[in-house]
Amino acid sequence: QVQLVESGGGLAQPGGSLRLSCAASGSIFSIKYMGWYRQAPGKQRELVAEITSGDTTNYADSVKGRFTIFRDNVKNTVYLQMNSLKPEDTAVYYCKLLVTTSPIRTNTYQYWGQGTQVTVSS
Repeated sequence: QVQLVESGGGLAQPGGSLRLSCAASGSIFSIKYMGWYRQAPGKQRELVAEITSGDTTNYADSVKGRFTIFRDNVKNTVYLQMNSLKPEDTAVYYCKLLVTTSPIRTNTYQYWGQGTQVTVSS
């Protein structure tokens, strides 16, 4: 079993910054994919940023140039640095991981974090 613990959400003023983290623990052999998604009230969950095991990154157009995703492979942790925050960034943010749990089996398993609230308001 794999556990994800998110932290770093909270209240920020427009133009401010927050850093989210998502730490994975448990039966992890390798992490193939790490991503951040968000869901605002009344809206569908959407991709914010993602990073693969090869460190290829991808961002939603709405956050390009403002958000940065990066990972610490030793700590099995993915981060989302959010700068120049806007009120429309207000949402619950979720991390998502794809992991393998064995050097023998190639099956990947998907896990979601519990979500952390980000509110951008003056």
